[in-house]
Amino acid sequence: MSSQQPASPQSAGPQPAGTDPAGAAKDPVGPAQVSDDLSVRRHVLPSGLAYTTTTGRIVFRREGTTDGKADGFQPKAEIFLAAYTADRDDAGSSPNPRPVVFAFNGGPGSSSVWLHLGLLGPRLVDSGDAGNLTAAPYGLVDNPQTLLEHADLVMIDPVNTGFSRVVDGNAADEFHAFEQDRDLVAEVIRLWTTRNNRWLSPKYLVGESYGTLRAVAVAGRLFDAYGMSVNGLGLISTVLNMGTLMFAPGVDTPYALHLPTYAAIAHYHGRHPGRELADVVRDAEEYAARDYGYALSQGSRLTEEEFDAAVQRLAELTTLDPGFIRRTNLRWDYAQFSAELLRGQELAVGRIDGRFTAPAEDPQASVNWDDPSLAAINGPYSAAINHYVRAELGYENDLPYEVLTGRVQPWSYKDFEGVPIDVTQTLERLMAHNPTLRVHVDYGYYDGATPHYAAEYVWAHMRLTGAARARFTHHYYEAGHMMYLQPEARLGQLAALAEFVSPPAG
Repeated sequence: MSSQQPASPQSAGPQPAGTDPAGAAKDPVGPAQVSDDLSVRRHVLPSGLAYTTTTGRIVFRREGTTDGKADGFQPKAEIFLAAYTADRDDAGSSPNPRPVVFAFNGGPGSSSVWLHLGLLGPRLVDSGDAGNLTAAPYGLVDNPQTLLEHADLVMIDPVNTGFSRVVDGNAADEFHAFEQDRDLVAEVIRLWTTRNNRWLSPKYLVGESYGTLRAVAVAGRLFDAYGMSVNGLGLISTVLNMGTLMFAPGVDTPYALHLPTYAAIAHYHGRHPGRELADVVRDAEEYAARDYGYALSQGSRLTEEEFDAAVQRLAELTTLDPGFIRRTNLRWDYAQFSAELLRGQELAVGRIDGRFTAPAEDPQASVNWDDPSLAAINGPYSAAINHYVRAELGYENDLPYEVLTGRVQPWSYKDFEGVPIDVTQTLERLMAHNPTLRVHVDYGYYDGATPHYAAEYVWAHMRLTGAARARFTHHYYEAGHMMYLQPEARLGQLAALAEFVSPPAG
């Protein structure tokens, strides 16, 4: 475990407005006087790296007008973040060359706890893994491969996740929308970068799930609004075009794009004995790209022989019952797959991670909406973050830490009315305007939420030059949506991320 101590008034350095020299928050008098609420502590990694944590809520303000006249910066929300910065002997004497990674999860409605305590930070949740879960009350362990060894970290929780909330008197749902969320996260990054004099440091955005869509959108906002270019985008379990994932009548593409994931999960559960995972996935991808896509596009124009052949091949690839495939007219969503794959064992499989199973609540149900993988990890991560921020980071708050909340729903996508929710054009533009921007992509073969083949489909349809495509790196893991739950996958993922954020040799 890393050593730590509260920062003294002499060692803490300049403090943000609203804190005393030791980092303790001043009590806000009212909405107009709301102030930053931060705790500052010193730590040392087992490797000897000394670093400072700044944990708590910073105030997001917006320039306001009344009757066309400026009335100052109005506090709108208090955003929770945890910043990890390596200590420097020459602090302030020159631009800090150390990279900064700004990270967040997705949902919408997820805090950053998953990336924070599952992958990037100096401490990890002791949650166990599929088939070997840790019993309550869980715990924390050191993360020897923490990305903090290579870059400073800033973990960000959007409004109504973690301890982030709107300021009293403001609309609770104002930031529950694509554009408002994008602009707020971009402003938090600009504000932190400015206050900490990091404009000349390499900057990376790392997002997971909806956080990948957010990362691209935020990078576009930073460039357009502030002229801030980022050096890299880390996209973990990617979705940049939601049209590839959303099952809907008359839309066949998602059915084909999920097929390799169905086959991979079936393989994990022993349904393809004697075969290698790579072979099973390759066969499913080839069928999805050609014959399955054709069969879906033909609808009732398929001949009886063609329909029977499709049923047989889909049954071979997914190991699902041919009668089920026939009754669904070759089309089923993940909730149906979750209920169907291990129906004979009266088990449901996870969506976030198809390796996880749980007894089916109703063995006769046609769908399963309860995700066994989320149910398995929510407890360990909730216990860990609630202990960690208080006991090790020194931040106190009586609000509940919202790990994964429905309070952000409904989420507004009004900017995409009549068109798919898609940020690929933003990424195309960023790649064109910033010829050194690099993109790191992580996939989990057992991820039923953001299937790897759907992300590959998006890359294939983007208008990018060969030189731009060469700035993408792709990493595949025999794991799920949160591939870092699997210890070997986490080690590989951190090694690749360390290389990604490190300056090029020479």
